[in-house]
Amino acid sequence: MRRIKSIASLLLSKLVAVNSVVILLVIMLAGISVKDYACFLVNQEQVTGSQLVDTLNSFLIKVSILAFIVAGLLHYFSVRRIVKPVKTMAIAANQIKEGRIPSRIDLPSSGELGELVTNFNAMTETLSAVQSSREEMLRDIAHELRTPLTNINGYLEALQNGVLTGDKELFGSLLEESRRITRIVDLISELDAWNQEVYFLEKRFEEIDIKSVLAESLSAFQLKLSSRFNSFSQEIIPGTVIGHKDGLKQVISNMLQNIIDYDLGGKLSIHARPEGKQYCITFSHKGKYIDPEKKDLIFERFYRAEESRSTKADGAGLGLAIAKSIIDAHRGSIGLDTDGHNHSFWIRIPIHEAS
Repeated sequence: MRRIKSIASLLLSKLVAVNSVVILLVIMLAGISVKDYACFLVNQEQVTGSQLVDTLNSFLIKVSILAFIVAGLLHYFSVRRIVKPVKTMAIAANQIKEGRIPSRIDLPSSGELGELVTNFNAMTETLSAVQSSREEMLRDIAHELRTPLTNINGYLEALQNGVLTGDKELFGSLLEESRRITRIVDLISELDAWNQEVYFLEKRFEEIDIKSVLAESLSAFQLKLSSRFNSFSQEIIPGTVIGHKDGLKQVISNMLQNIIDYDLGGKLSIHARPEGKQYCITFSHKGKYIDPEKKDLIFERFYRAEESRSTKADGAGLGLAIAKSIIDAHRGSIGLDTDGHNHSFWIRIPIHEAS
């Protein structure tokens, strides 16, 4: 609000300045012209008396009209130049109100007005990205739900037409498809919850010993890890962060589950240590092929490195997306370094520094 008032004051100041210049121009143009013309009439034409007065009055009217036209044009184009950015933003704001994303505003502006134009462009770009993300998510949800719903509809139609008869195996298949839909909906709700809370979750954050969080998460996966990996090593150095304990445990769980599902090498190493102002956790293993050029996409909603994963009941493609949302809420970062087969998943969370 303070910035808007400042910009309004700036525009008012510019308009006052333009009006002052126009008035001064009219006075100077009329005064100088009349003075010079009067000198010309007296000195060169030898005009005096009432004839001089009449001639000057006539000349003054003509000069005033000319000065008014010139000053009016100058005032019009000056004010138009000053107000154009505001008018353009008003039109763009109206387009946003109608649900349309306006094009970028490219106007030469400086100072606070230029900053306002820059911020407005940034806002429209963010709205465009959000709208594209929403549309993409709706397409992905429709794609994910289409397969189980098609299966359920096919079974039910076959039962209705007498092509199939109900048995334990059939009803088990229907139940599994139904559970898959439920899992997808639950994961979408969870992802949306973390995205919505990213700005105010810090109020519920607390000091956390990250080593204990890792220990608890690894303990819960002990049986899976021992049965999946022939070699498992860990090096965990204590560190303290400010965060949401259950959220961080879920990140680690999602990461471990993803590694277990797609591991090929039978070896896993975990390194966790403070590095500068961040606490870094790295999971290294050999897994199914991931294109190094698409490594960042695996943290996007519903993305799979292999399309065949969509046939899995648990393969909703949301685990790593949820992990990224949680880490984003902690003002941290998550990523993957890979040569295609040897993967190093890493998590970086700001370290709590006692004041």
